[in-house]
Amino acid sequence: MGDSVFLLDGKPFQMISGEMHYPRVPREAWRARMKMAKAMGLNTIGTYVFWNLHEPQKGKFDFSGNNDVAEFVKIAKEEGLWVILRPSPYVCAEWEFGGYPYWLQNEKGLVVRSKEEKYLKEYETYIKEVGKQLAPLQVNHGGNILMVQIENEYGSYGNDKEYLAINQRLFKEAGFDGLLYTCDPASAIANGHLPGLLPAINGTDDPAKVKKMISENHGGKGPFYIAEWYPAWFDWWGTAHHTVSAESYTVRLDNVLSAGISINMYMFHGGTTRGFMNGANYDDNHPYEPQVSSYDYDAPLDEAGNATHKFMLFRQVIAKHLPAGQTLPPVPAAKPTIAINDIKLNRSAGILDILPKPVLNKTPLTFEDLNQNYGFVLYHTVLTGGKTGILKLNELRDYAVIMINGEEAGVLDRRHNQDSIELVLPSGKVKLDILVENLGRINFGPYLLKNKKGITENVKFDGKEIYNWKMYGFPFSQVNSGIIYKAKLSGNTPVLRKGTFRLSKVADTYLDMRKWGKGVVWVNGHNLGRYWSVGPQQTLYMPAEWLKKGNNDIVVFELLKSQVNSLSSRKTAILSELQ
Repeated sequence: MGDSVFLLDGKPFQMISGEMHYPRVPREAWRARMKMAKAMGLNTIGTYVFWNLHEPQKGKFDFSGNNDVAEFVKIAKEEGLWVILRPSPYVCAEWEFGGYPYWLQNEKGLVVRSKEEKYLKEYETYIKEVGKQLAPLQVNHGGNILMVQIENEYGSYGNDKEYLAINQRLFKEAGFDGLLYTCDPASAIANGHLPGLLPAINGTDDPAKVKKMISENHGGKGPFYIAEWYPAWFDWWGTAHHTVSAESYTVRLDNVLSAGISINMYMFHGGTTRGFMNGANYDDNHPYEPQVSSYDYDAPLDEAGNATHKFMLFRQVIAKHLPAGQTLPPVPAAKPTIAINDIKLNRSAGILDILPKPVLNKTPLTFEDLNQNYGFVLYHTVLTGGKTGILKLNELRDYAVIMINGEEAGVLDRRHNQDSIELVLPSGKVKLDILVENLGRINFGPYLLKNKKGITENVKFDGKEIYNWKMYGFPFSQVNSGIIYKAKLSGNTPVLRKGTFRLSKVADTYLDMRKWGKGVVWVNGHNLGRYWSVGPQQTLYMPAEWLKKGNNDIVVFELLKSQVNSLSSRKTAILSELQ
């Protein structure tokens, strides 16, 4: 590490990096995406490591399949790319709970991002497992990991230097004995920087300001690194698709590279936040804002891994700054796409017909009480009817479908601070069912520890608390076993619909969900993510790698429009339509 530039094998080295997260890209496509990175001129890839993927339940670790981050790093090396590793237990990243596993909330007294004893114990266990996978791949051990980040924008959250020093110690004990760094927005760099480590800056690209802020926190010297440079942004449900013009950022990129500053684009390629892994924003000034499944991010490489206009312009800028004698490889052609017409989903299973074994309790239990990470929980009780009143769900998290005697009666949406609905109950005993969806735990800000899901307090009808609940968990970790699908559907309730479609060739495609209301789609067992008619995202990317010639299985869990039973796919995404 020189006073103004990074040194690699004793020679000046400018990192031109792009962020790309291994779980947001099918494992089968990692190499192809990295070839695209090389074609744009990148020499480095940045990635977070996601605790909730690797330790989904306490003490049970998983580094297989799409979670095989060591293989991701090794493929990068084979493709001639260095890696910047960001394995902080907290990642933000528009990811469920900012990367924390849900079960941390069940450890009584545990406080994330703190010196609290239980948190540090779990942190240590986790980071040592990560170290076993990745520490041997550091550059000082012959690998391609150049730098490792401790914590993540901590200065926006706190300013405890003792806590940051514990982070450093735990990383070193886990085997991360190379170059460690911190990253923070310019306004928070003093809070988040640990003296002795390299401070990096996020969200600022004025070369003079970057050099001033970093040198002020690093003994008057560099090297200078923008850890998150944002030529794009993410989306959340019910707001316009975010785009950032390429032209407005080419000059800024040129200025940064001309100043000799190293850079990491956030994102170079976003991909897709599949399954139930999207996070949400929430603070005292904004409503609850769950993020969409597409993490296209208006990034240089689009959701499917194709070059955009932004990619081509950035490539031209980077080409100007290549070392003498170097040229960029040609840009791979756009991937083929197909459209699939009229996929019939002619088998169905109503949610009330496939109830698992219930948990009984006087008051409603949260997802965490039920040891359930993601998905849905159905709350059931019986009321005495013959009256009209307000049903109130105190601290609903996050979305509820209300059913009376097996028929949908309305919905409640935390985004709009909805927690009450007027119900007219028929006479006699009345079955009340409330299906609650976890729409994603908060991933940024002061409320990381207020992230329990389900009905988190109580339910009242006509002002009186309701007791004696049965709770049925639907984590939907898989939908191809144990569920009996029938040819006919009875009632108007949330429903699983299943079908098959035949392909003579496989290629990327986008499921068009505009006829549907709200739900989740699985293809060949892969959870493609959520759809919701409120937009802006109206399609779900279906990667070629997960399709096969011949028959393909598809399952849709639909909350609102139970009678819809067909869909089609198209050759292009729709990421910008609001209801």
